[in-house]
Amino acid sequence: MAPARWAAATCLVLLLLLPFAPGPARAATPAKPPSSSSSSSSAVFQLQGDVYPTGHYYVTMNIGDPAKPYFLDVDTGSDLTWLQCDAPCQSCNKVPHQLYKPTKNKIVPCAASACTTLHGAESPTKKCAVPQQCDYQIKYTDSTTSLGVLVADNFTLSLRNSSSIRASLAFGCGYDQQVGKNGAAQAATDGLLGLGKGSVSLLSQLKQQGIAKNVIGHCLSTNGGGFLFFGDDVVPTSRATWAPMVRSTSGNYYSPGSGTLYFDRRSLGVKPMEVVFDSGSTYTYFTAQPYQATVSALKASLSKSLKQVSDPSLPLCWKGQNVFKSVSDVEKDFKSLFLSFAKNSVMEIPPKNYLIVTKNGNVCLGILDGSAAKLNFNVIGDITMQDQIIIYDNERGQLGWIRGSCNRSTKSTMYSFP
Repeated sequence: MAPARWAAATCLVLLLLLPFAPGPARAATPAKPPSSSSSSSSAVFQLQGDVYPTGHYYVTMNIGDPAKPYFLDVDTGSDLTWLQCDAPCQSCNKVPHQLYKPTKNKIVPCAASACTTLHGAESPTKKCAVPQQCDYQIKYTDSTTSLGVLVADNFTLSLRNSSSIRASLAFGCGYDQQVGKNGAAQAATDGLLGLGKGSVSLLSQLKQQGIAKNVIGHCLSTNGGGFLFFGDDVVPTSRATWAPMVRSTSGNYYSPGSGTLYFDRRSLGVKPMEVVFDSGSTYTYFTAQPYQATVSALKASLSKSLKQVSDPSLPLCWKGQNVFKSVSDVEKDFKSLFLSFAKNSVMEIPPKNYLIVTKNGNVCLGILDGSAAKLNFNVIGDITMQDQIIIYDNERGQLGWIRGSCNRSTKSTMYSFP
């Protein structure tokens, strides 16, 4: 995927037949939910990756029977999980692991509820080429696409109470991908983990099967790595700053609604801006007015020792008298941004949450012009969510954040939060 991709969870149905002709289709047997004696049905996963230079955070998921590991890009901005898939593959990238190979009995039929959910309210029989399978195509705003068929297979999840379960979950078997400029290019991950609000997302399916509460969270470290969790008993949520989750006017995204933007605690004079949280976006995107206001305020406040310079990494960069090795070398020269949402829920965006230092030793602004990406709303991406636990609580309809370090082990990180 492109390092600064931004995912738009748009599903378009194609009338294409799977390369192999399946027999009578049936989904895999659903997993039994944990017994009532289970002390926890939450699961925690270590993350890998970083904002720069990797461009994304990813998790290892064990899928199939026997279970095999796959690297999946963590994306709260789209719903459908998918793997590049040998069905056989028409166009796939070189991926870290052997391509997932489905069996005929894993194919989800067109009449299945998962297919109906994926395709929307209309009758799925109008949208499938054949009744034995559920075709899909997803397009993202960075021109990445995945075309394939819906399958159901076991995900092996290790729970916090030291037990594990195998849950049969529907996901995309993508046999025709366009990732990057060249379909034969090396991909950093095997696919994408869809953690959006829709009913086809992984957590929605776990909730439907009674396995876990529909609560997701992640802690992305500025030093790379971090953790992802499913369930509602992982972090002390009473310590979080909460904002009500509202319906985005631009799609089915996680949104705290409109926020007022401040720089160094002074209003930038722009109208309240609709914001969505999206772990599938490397950088943060502001629409034209708040972007220009932010850039103007930043430039006006900077020391004369910083000189604007061209750098291939990002559009707006500066060099100093000496080469920068990390953001800590330069953050004293920059001020914090703030976003104030409903009920006085404020998110501080300190310099380390909007700056990167490139391999050339320059410091660059990790807030990009969303209008150049044809966005009409504002995206809080990975760079701004670093060193915070971000909580997407679909049970209570709220978004939360707790600031702290995410660069240690999962257990010690959780205890480090104030």
